[in-house]
Amino acid sequence: MTTKPQAQGRERVAYLNGDYLPESEIMVSFRDRGFIMGDAVFDAARTFNGSLFRLQAHVDRLYRSLQQTGIDPGLSPEQMLAITRETVRRNLPLLGPGEDYWVMQRVTRGCNIPGGDLWQSSDPTVIVECTPLPLTARAQLIRDGADVLTPTLRRVPPECLDPNIKSHNYLNLVLADREVRDRAENAWAVLLDTRGYLSEGIGSNIFLVKDAVLRTPRERYVLAGVSRQVVLELAESIGIAVQEADLRPHEAVTADEAFITSTSFCICPVRSYDGQLLGGGVVPGPVTRALSDAFGAAAGLDFVRQYLDALDHRPADAAA
Repeated sequence: MTTKPQAQGRERVAYLNGDYLPESEIMVSFRDRGFIMGDAVFDAARTFNGSLFRLQAHVDRLYRSLQQTGIDPGLSPEQMLAITRETVRRNLPLLGPGEDYWVMQRVTRGCNIPGGDLWQSSDPTVIVECTPLPLTARAQLIRDGADVLTPTLRRVPPECLDPNIKSHNYLNLVLADREVRDRAENAWAVLLDTRGYLSEGIGSNIFLVKDAVLRTPRERYVLAGVSRQVVLELAESIGIAVQEADLRPHEAVTADEAFITSTSFCICPVRSYDGQLLGGGVVPGPVTRALSDAFGAAAGLDFVRQYLDALDHRPADAAA
């Protein structure tokens, strides 16, 4: 393993196939199958106060994705854990006050070999990198709640592609998200599956609250998010009843509360669902608030305050 010194101008570094390099020197071939075919998997953890949260769970999920796709990263899970921690350590000095990182591991099958068969490829491409969380960009969603909308596009069914493979094939989710972006101020798409039940959004899981019972789609039809699992555990610990079930759109628009979970958001309240205000439009609702408080305590950081502080401290021209 070789290392180059950190580039000038406070540039972050990333890991690429054995080297820690300035981000500007990280190059991926145009023949890489992750670029050409989306033949790649990834996972994304985050830091709280610069400390990684549930990293083992994220790496475990990454290796399940690798196993299901038959991609060999050439690294053990223990090596991936060590590389991820080292990448974060090298980038911690670049965090500003109140900031934290998304921490991504990306593994592609490798590069196509010119003149070779379709299934011939080079050694895998392995990247570990840190990206500052979009705190300012997403703070309004945390403050005001997301307006969840159902796009016309349906989620790719598990019979075609297991949603628990966290792959680079995000086009289904991207197009659904693009569809709803002009329909509401804080729009967020949650797709239906091909059976007509709620599934998931881009990098996010949906939860509904009705009569103090927390409900979420069944794992078979969604990517089982690490933050989703944290919420399920926290709900049990504080006495909130939980059901994993097939949920129809009608149950969403008549819910008392709703929220979405993701690595970056942790928990983001939902203000409206398909145009119907939930809980009178007051966010967060009591169950969402209780779980947000519990999540922050588990992570060691009030993530809601972190987002709101970023909104309060944005530049004047950005606030205009």
